Amino acid sequence: MSKPELEFFPVTDLDWLPISGKVTGLHEKILARDSESNVATRILRFAPGTDTTPNGSLVHDFWEEVYILEGDLHDLTLGETFTAGMFACRPPGMKHGPWKSERGCTTFEVRYRQ
Repeated sequence: MSKPELEFFPVTDLDWLPISGKVTGLHEKILARDSESNVATRILRFAPGTDTTPNGSLVHDFWEEVYILEGDLHDLTLGETFTAGMFACRPPGMKHGPWKSERGCTTFEVRYRQ
């Protein structure tokens, strides 16, 4: 299986879906998902004040590329703040987070397997 074939469509037609788990304030719009591998392309939104400390650091078994569209993310492990226009490319196994966003943040993410 793979992500579906999609032609241009208005992303505004998609609902913001809350991400289940220990942290409130996280919502996503799934643009495309492979139902077998569960890798996806999405827009992720952190509400102002969101703190992902209860999730701890994350490690994935897939590639993840993240572009910050607006706002800021503070990496609590690194002690660094990342802002709109910044990009990350994380190979499988790369530890990242937890995060806090004082003003809120919106990212565009692409996840895939090689």
